[in-house]
Amino acid sequence: MLIKVKVNPSSNEQSVEKISPELFKEEGYEGLYYVKLKASPQGGKANLELLKILKKYFKKEVKIKSGYTSRLKIVEVRD
Repeated sequence: MLIKVKVNPSSNEQSVEKISPELFKEEGYEGLYYVKLKASPQGGKANLELLKILKKYFKKEVKIKSGYTSRLKIVEVRD
């Protein structure tokens, strides 16, 4: 499944929040998530932390499909 993720790096906390389906309806995506990360974006640290926190949240393997240098990313959650 594909999801869109809005990332807030260099935050004071880590959290994953699913945005209401009524606010986000886009064909081909299972939802929009807002993720706060403690890591800074330099050197890909935020991307690594994002993968780690989403893997723990979904309890499945995850992979960034696009948006490596953007705050809006498309992430694949593998079954």
